[in-house]
Amino acid sequence: MELALAVGAFGVGAGEFASMGILPNVAQGLGITEPQAGHMISAYALGVVVGAPIIAVISAKMARRTLLLWLMVIFALGNVASALAGNYLSLVGFRFFAGLPHGAYFGVAFLVAAGMAEPSRRAQAVGRVMLGITLATLVGSPVATWLGQALGWRLAFAMVGAIGALTALLILVFMPLDKVQTGASPLRELGALRRKQVWLTLGIPAIGLGGMFAVYSYIASTLTQVSGFSPAFIPIALVLFGLGMNVGNVVGSRLADRALMPTIGAMLIWVIAVMTLYWLTASNPWMVSLCIFLIGCNFAICPAVQTRLMDVAGDAQTLAAALNHSAFNFANALGPWLGGIAISAGFGWASTGWVGAILAVGGLVVFLVSWAQERSDKRDTEAEPAAAA
Repeated sequence: MELALAVGAFGVGAGEFASMGILPNVAQGLGITEPQAGHMISAYALGVVVGAPIIAVISAKMARRTLLLWLMVIFALGNVASALAGNYLSLVGFRFFAGLPHGAYFGVAFLVAAGMAEPSRRAQAVGRVMLGITLATLVGSPVATWLGQALGWRLAFAMVGAIGALTALLILVFMPLDKVQTGASPLRELGALRRKQVWLTLGIPAIGLGGMFAVYSYIASTLTQVSGFSPAFIPIALVLFGLGMNVGNVVGSRLADRALMPTIGAMLIWVIAVMTLYWLTASNPWMVSLCIFLIGCNFAICPAVQTRLMDVAGDAQTLAAALNHSAFNFANALGPWLGGIAISAGFGWASTGWVGAILAVGGLVVFLVSWAQERSDKRDTEAEPAAAA
């Protein structure tokens, strides 16, 4: 069953990242500018941010198998409709529609995978589903981009839609029927928003991982303008980034099962160090290549944060898990925006490195506040029985 969930993650990841690679083809095909075509990426991200919490709340009384099935059907239809879009407005609308199930799918898929695993292996179960995302950056996105460039951008979206349909079929065949959880309701899910630790945990990736997206967004210009590479090296650099994500996912999920909070803290320190190294060595072709791989390894924090959300969400698991992807999309907006400001201010293409380091420091501060608050609450809880005695 984890394979079925990972296939869905692969399709969703491929669809999200491939959109960036076929922008010129979309612009040419619809007779619009590239910045206009870029609105389809923003529309998809907005769909993720809006869809994740809304779907998680309104589907509270739905069995998880049924919910996952419908989410993949919606995702498949959204991508097929994108492939058939006749103009700019319809494409933007269909990309928004395709993004709606994104966060809810991942949130529920992670909960299902973790629920089937032993308590000491929850993060590894989450990591196996996340493997679909990391493989999408390594294989799915490049293949979809190649199809879009060689045979037309519509085929790229159609391929992603086909993967969504395949996932729906796999879920239907291999995922056992489940029952709605006792006491499940929209109000119970909304209870996650009253938990301080949920907000603090969401703040860690929303701020701390913004730099990873900043570097990724401007990596082509940095490598050609600062490192001295030819444009032909860009695909190789993206492969290095994808390899790093896969390594980080596997290693990070294992570390998280051994020591969850220390893994999150250590990874944020890792992000600070790697981002600083990227900024300092961007002009060295060998060092910058190593840094790109190491920045991809930052993904190691993701299984740990997702597992942490399961611990602090109480009985509002679905909404909290889905909101994690809203947090990542916030980072995807914040990092490139701040990186663009630094570049426009004249600090150079490599300045995305120190922007990322600063954001990681911010994420580390949020983490330390969360950990200190948790320890304080634990001491207060332990002190209450003693005081009563």
